[in-house]
Amino acid sequence: MHENTQYAVGIDVGTTMIRCVVGHVDPDTDTPTVVGVGEAANSGMRKGVVVHLSGPAKAIDEALGEAERMSGYEVNEATVSINGVHLLSTRVTGMIAVGAADHEITSDDIARIEDVATTGKVPANREILEVVPHSYTLDGQSGIKDPLGMTGTRLEIDANVVSALTPYVANLHKTVDMATVHAHAVTPSVLAAAKAVLNERQIESGVAVIDLGGATTSVAVFEEGDLQYVGVIPAGSVNVTNDLAIGLKTDPEIAELVKLKHAAAGIKATDAIAKVRRDKETYEFATEEIDEIVDARLEEIFEAIQKELKKAGRAGKLPSGVVLTGGMAQMRGMAGYAKEQLGVAARIGKPVGFDSGVADQLNKPQYAAAVGLMLVDMERAQRSATSFTSTSKGASHWADWLGGLFKRLKP
Repeated sequence: MHENTQYAVGIDVGTTMIRCVVGHVDPDTDTPTVVGVGEAANSGMRKGVVVHLSGPAKAIDEALGEAERMSGYEVNEATVSINGVHLLSTRVTGMIAVGAADHEITSDDIARIEDVATTGKVPANREILEVVPHSYTLDGQSGIKDPLGMTGTRLEIDANVVSALTPYVANLHKTVDMATVHAHAVTPSVLAAAKAVLNERQIESGVAVIDLGGATTSVAVFEEGDLQYVGVIPAGSVNVTNDLAIGLKTDPEIAELVKLKHAAAGIKATDAIAKVRRDKETYEFATEEIDEIVDARLEEIFEAIQKELKKAGRAGKLPSGVVLTGGMAQMRGMAGYAKEQLGVAARIGKPVGFDSGVADQLNKPQYAAAVGLMLVDMERAQRSATSFTSTSKGASHWADWLGGLFKRLKP
């Protein structure tokens, strides 16, 4: 980072919450130790998109202040998450002539073919966040994962490009700047969460990460070692709270307490009456009514998730199943409910790849994205320290993006 490269910072800019994780990087190991954590309630965002700059800026400042006090480190730069239905996953191909028969493929060649593959395929009003090469073909030899250093004259690429609307990215940078932090990298939150909860075997065999957030539900599908698809659904746990408020005829604050204490996914409560307390007053509701309201909304969300998996061509075809992250993943019975609704194995994803240090609360699915962002930031700092030069415009190879947690599979 700017003054001291031994720290890595991730800021998860969620619609309802901002979470910040600061990690200390030991130069003798690839595993960071978390030394600071902060979170703050957010406002000024709608379904993952900034609609009022000052709201998220204030929340980021509060979350960072908490993490800075815990870590003793002043945060100036960070890797930041982005979310929203504007995120787009596009399959692209491209071909270039690279030179004479004895020409060795260089990083410049790879950058040029990525540029050729994305030109005209990604609209001009979109910013490329990730270019994920699935395979290269060199002089007819297909299935190449990394052509760097190989010899040939004709190079082809088959890749997946993740992009976001440029105005939305610009507004995110502005609100982060207002908190006096420079966002030197922007990563989709579901990809950051995947980095923190997946292992090499799952990514190779086939797995989906489902980030059950406050106002959005994000889906990322991985197979054969690469990202295959990203999709975002404009619904999340806030919708469950609002449904409870309407159905139970109560305030959203009370509905939120009911959701946190009594809501369950596919599990029928045995108690006839659910009780919650607020401001020394007790509120009572019929558990049957709570179950009915929650089930209706969850069914709608998981139907949308299944549609996203069908778009990716992986519905019911994920050997490693789905991994659930985000705050709503903590709802009782959620893993079993996801298994039943999606027809594949399901588990709750908890962040790995770091030493807990002072932050025991990180062992929760809602911190997966923030931890993943910190891990991405750590790798950026390590690449900078070794004078690493990126081979793509505003994007990085998936192999490099994953590097540091585990070794990439060879073809």
